[in-house]
Amino acid sequence: MRLTVVGCSGSYPGPSSSASCYLFEAEAPEAGTGEPRTWRILVDLGNGGLGQLHRYADPLTIDAVFLSHLHADHCLDMCGFYVMRKYHPTGAQPRIPVWGPADTPGRLARAYDLPEDPGMTEEFDFRPHQPVVDVGPFRVETAPVVHPVDAFALRITAGGRSVAYSGDTGACESLDRLAAGADVFLCEASFRDGEANPPDLHMTGSECGTSAARAGVGRLVLTHVPPWHDAENALAEARTTWDGPLELAVPGAVYTL
Repeated sequence: MRLTVVGCSGSYPGPSSSASCYLFEAEAPEAGTGEPRTWRILVDLGNGGLGQLHRYADPLTIDAVFLSHLHADHCLDMCGFYVMRKYHPTGAQPRIPVWGPADTPGRLARAYDLPEDPGMTEEFDFRPHQPVVDVGPFRVETAPVVHPVDAFALRITAGGRSVAYSGDTGACESLDRLAAGADVFLCEASFRDGEANPPDLHMTGSECGTSAARAGVGRLVLTHVPPWHDAENALAEARTTWDGPLELAVPGAVYTL
């Protein structure tokens, strides 16, 4: 399994990164034919992510999309993906499954000023998140986390290796449980210690480290740092509570598990 960081800027695209978007790839036979191929899923497609995705994979080869929640920096480039799949010069593309919160079809239709019927349902097969979903070689597990809207952390497993992704969340037990024993923990670090941070919204670097330690993960990768913060501060905070492998997510980083 390969994880490529397509975009990792928090809250909105920054000067060096699009908003949240992560590409997962794994080799496995095609169902029914047994022919080997590369399976690809996206986790989040925030603003700016679709354009950057072209650097790493043909967007038309994506097999499924998983949206952690419906804030713009995690889902808004689904509008561009809709246009690409509907009007591509090679013809309208087959529907692909999109898992997300229950209102995903309506939210995305409204975002592109479409009537909700049919909205984007002719391009995407929208499905509400389930505790466990299999797509080709991938197993995707979800758990609700704390955020002002319905939000989910995800765990992606293939070939016996796992990546846990916090999505956007405050520190919570459901995140620790989902991340338990993951090889890589991709955790958001939007807030800074010592500030008047609202509860149940985002995490600080030190909270990421604490969660990683409780979960016993192999590697902690901090992500979703807003452009108004110095990402090195998040890294320094995480080092106060986590003594394992630690780094910042950067666009184009590839993790081969």
